[in-house]
Amino acid sequence: MNLQPDSISLAGPGHRQMVREQYTTTTQGASLERPENEYVYNIGIYGWRKRCLYLFVLLLLIILVVNFALTIWILKVMWFSPAGMGHLRVTSEGLRLEGESEFLYPLYAKEIHSRVDNSLLLHSSQNVTVNARNSDGHITGRLTVGPKVIETYGQQFQINSRNGKMLFSANEDEVVVGTGKLRVTGPEGAWFEHSVETPLVRADTSKQLRLESPTRSLSMDAPRGIHIKAQAGNIEVLSQKDIKFHSSDGQLVLDAETVRLPSLPRGSKGTRDSSQELYEICVCPDGKLYLSVAGRRSTCQEYSRDCQ
Repeated sequence: MNLQPDSISLAGPGHRQMVREQYTTTTQGASLERPENEYVYNIGIYGWRKRCLYLFVLLLLIILVVNFALTIWILKVMWFSPAGMGHLRVTSEGLRLEGESEFLYPLYAKEIHSRVDNSLLLHSSQNVTVNARNSDGHITGRLTVGPKVIETYGQQFQINSRNGKMLFSANEDEVVVGTGKLRVTGPEGAWFEHSVETPLVRADTSKQLRLESPTRSLSMDAPRGIHIKAQAGNIEVLSQKDIKFHSSDGQLVLDAETVRLPSLPRGSKGTRDSSQELYEICVCPDGKLYLSVAGRRSTCQEYSRDCQ
């Protein structure tokens, strides 16, 4: 025996109605009669909703195709490859960058070097700054190359040769020049506000050597002696006031073929004999030198009037 609903009826709005079901009892072989007034409900999306769904799927498909095309274009323009991107190559030793590159932000690297056959060029419109930091992040050394000045910050500045020999070193206490010769080619020479310690001061060939102190005194000290030599010229010592040669334990030697004292004063004894051409050098008790007319004997006593 089969039980099957004969019809389903829904009440209109505002009314409630009992659902009436009719059950038809049939036997085997009997046909099932359908009611005439049967409501058919279609399941699915129809009308404008269906058109909007298709339009949305089409829009997603277009966006997918555009994204895929842009991805292919970016990969082609940036030269992406398994080895790197563009001129940037990833090797076992690090990153290799060929050609010119521009960095908009700080660059952190352990080592930067160029190719064997090319030089390394760092260029900036403002300045180039290289910083060295310790494990705590504090700056221990800095090199700044600006448009007008080059600044170095650190405990010590040192320049070494290719063989590792120190050429120049500077710190807060001293400046050391490690080369065998320091050459100053400026037309005004070198200016030193304090003392200078050197074993030799020499001018270039065909150039004059001049030691001058415009407003103060000039002092030369040496434990074993001072040697002044002019191989092909004269030695001149000029002073506005006195020139003193003092030896605490020794003597003053004037060893030359001719010794001249052109401005040495002449002694007098009241009358002056201008016809005399030979003179002898006399010394006053205070060390003053003067000339006296030479005679058969010493005439210093006669011409010692200037010593009084």
